[in-house]
Amino acid sequence: MAVEARGFDSLFVPENTHMPITRRHAAPLEDARMRTLGGLFDPFIALSACAAVTNDIALGISVCLLTHRDPIATAKSVSSLDAISDGRLILGVAGGFVAEAMENHGSAFKQRWSIVREATMAMRAIWAQEEPEFHGKHFDFDPIITSAKPIRDGGPPIWIGSNSALVPGRVADYADGWIVFDGRYNGDAIADLENACIERERDFSELTISLMDPPQNYADLAERCAAGYEKFIFMLAVEDAKSCLETLDELSGLVEKIQCAFD
Repeated sequence: MAVEARGFDSLFVPENTHMPITRRHAAPLEDARMRTLGGLFDPFIALSACAAVTNDIALGISVCLLTHRDPIATAKSVSSLDAISDGRLILGVAGGFVAEAMENHGSAFKQRWSIVREATMAMRAIWAQEEPEFHGKHFDFDPIITSAKPIRDGGPPIWIGSNSALVPGRVADYADGWIVFDGRYNGDAIADLENACIERERDFSELTISLMDPPQNYADLAERCAAGYEKFIFMLAVEDAKSCLETLDELSGLVEKIQCAFD
């Protein structure tokens, strides 16, 4: 696969089940972008295809919208993809930003982060227990039998993809990493996550902090490296195969240059 062949260590795809045409609030993105979000492939199917043609590259979802999903079914999809990819899955999670889309799935916008936390905890129980059960406000089930056991004990790493002031605490509370969108977090993400880990007695070194949509030029990317970011998720607009491959070539050269400077 082109991404793996160029030395990148991971490939992420987004998720959005649909996009309601009528919405109560103004869209934060232009209409064409909002419509594009309604036409995305299912990430588990897309990454299964990627797993079949790659060997080592990590495969990530950025992000799986848990307000659009049932945790029992999602736990099975996650464990299935983890098995197919031989343990290469990274599960990014969030609640989303379109209230009407959540409501179509029976999720209330104001409860989205409570739903994300419960869904995450329910899936972890399914992955870890022989006869899992979970009892919460949003999800409740007595002991069940399911084959949803991933390759890795406890399941794949779960990274939260969001940018509010409450995210460092959420990551330290129940996640394994944080996907910070460049320029959207109001504060020092790394320092704030370290402080949240201290408050919750969590080992900061066990967490991964990644930067989404980082600069695609050396000076600004080097600045992000100096700030402490070690993983970057570049965003590509795929208009045609030729332009996509050309962009991958450029980014590969940039990453190699940064690695040489910061190793």
